[in-house]
Amino acid sequence: MIKLVNPHTGDRLSTVYWVEGEYIPEVFAQIDHVMRDWRNDAVHRISPNVIDIMSAAHRLLDTSEPYTVFSGYRSRQTNAMLRRNSRAVAENSYHTRGMAADLHLSSRSVRQMARAATQLSSGGVGSYSRSNFVHMDCGPVRTWGA
Repeated sequence: MIKLVNPHTGDRLSTVYWVEGEYIPEVFAQIDHVMRDWRNDAVHRISPNVIDIMSAAHRLLDTSEPYTVFSGYRSRQTNAMLRRNSRAVAENSYHTRGMAADLHLSSRSVRQMARAATQLSSGGVGSYSRSNFVHMDCGPVRTWGA
């Protein structure tokens, strides 16, 4: 199960995305749309691995609240623009490959969300307390932030 809301577009999705060990292609098309680059409307395939991480962390957090997706896929143009304004944006960000998401839950703290994602030992987990979100990706296991 994955529950998402995109605050920039108003798109919402709450759905099962795999059944009996198989991902549902039609649902991934919806996930790709909700997690698109809202700045230029570019859609890219979101990795099932990052969705699995997000879903597993959500279960550990024991909430029915959907993730607020601040950033999912980012086009190279958007990533370059964000990088010009912030040193925290990686040049080869996993966002540009559909392998990352910056997420928020109003019912859980950044620390709680990061702890849940870190417990999975799957991918990168970045804590951004000042901006009130957690980065989750399906790259190598690593953590950063406070």
